[in-house]
Amino acid sequence: MSNAVSPSSSFWKKNQQKLAPWLFLAPGMLMFVIYVLVPIFQSIWISFHDWDGLGEQVWIGFDNYVELLDDDTFYVALKNNLIWLVLYLLSIPAGLAAALFLNQTVTGIRLYKSLFFFPFVISQVVVGLMFTWFYAPDFGLFSKLTEWLTGEQIAVLADERFVTYGIIVAGLWPQTAYCMILYLTGLNNINPEQVEAARMDGAKGVKLLWNIILPQLGPATFIAMVVTVIGSLRSFDLVSVMTAGGPYGSSQVLSYFMYEQALSEYGFRMGYGAAIAVVLFLIMMIFISLFIVRMLRQERNA
Repeated sequence: MSNAVSPSSSFWKKNQQKLAPWLFLAPGMLMFVIYVLVPIFQSIWISFHDWDGLGEQVWIGFDNYVELLDDDTFYVALKNNLIWLVLYLLSIPAGLAAALFLNQTVTGIRLYKSLFFFPFVISQVVVGLMFTWFYAPDFGLFSKLTEWLTGEQIAVLADERFVTYGIIVAGLWPQTAYCMILYLTGLNNINPEQVEAARMDGAKGVKLLWNIILPQLGPATFIAMVVTVIGSLRSFDLVSVMTAGGPYGSSQVLSYFMYEQALSEYGFRMGYGAAIAVVLFLIMMIFISLFIVRMLRQERNA
C-alpha cells in the first residue's frame, strides 16, 4: 500500500497555523463585504443618478451634489450635525466619571450600577418619547421647573433656538451609559501593581488618574470616541421621534434629511438621498481616520 501524502494534505499541514485564522474570519469578512462594502459602493453609484427607486436609473453625473450645495436645508442639517458632534463628546468624560464612581466597593453599588445601566438597554424611540413628555408644555417636568424658576414655560421642542440642544440632551443620556460601560470594562483590566506603585510614590487624586489610570484606558477611550462620533452623525431616531426635523426644519440633521429625500412622502429621490449619504459617510471617515492616526502615533511613541 502506498503511504504517499497528497499535495493538498501536505500543504494544509505546513500552513495550518497561517490558514486557520483566515478560515475563522472568512464568514465575518464575507458578511462585511456583502452588507457593508457593497452597499457603500452602491450608494456612491446611485448618487450619480436620478432614480425613484423603481424605474430606470438616469445618469446625471454630479448634478445631485451641485444641487445639494445650493440647498439651504443641507447647510442647516450640516450645522446641526456639527453641534451634535461637539456636544455629544461630553458623554465621554461623563461616562468616565460615572464609571469611576461605580468602580467603588460601597453598599448598594449594584443598585447604582443597574440605574446607570438602564438608559443603555432601552430603545432610542422610548428615550425620545420620554424626553418629549419631559419637555412638553403644561405637564412636562422641565416646563414646570422653568415656570417655577422664571415664571414662564419654555416649549423646547417648538422653539428653533433650543430644539437641537433639547434633542442632544436626550441623546446624551443613553450615550453616557454606553461610555460608562466601556470604561467600567477598562477599569477592571487596569494593572493594580502600577496603581499601588504610584500610590507609594505619593500619587493620588487627579495626578493618579491622569498619569496612571487614563493611559491604561486608552483602548476604551478610542472605542468611546469612534462610537460617539458615529452616533452623533447618524442621529436619526431621536430627531424622527421628537420633532421630525421641525419646527420649520430647524432640528434637521443629515441622516433625517437623507430619509426625507429618499424614502418619505416628500418624494422618492434615491439619487439625491444617496448623495447626502455619501457626504455623511465622508464626514464620518474623516473624523474616524483622524482618531485612528492619532492612536497609531501614540502606540508608536509608547
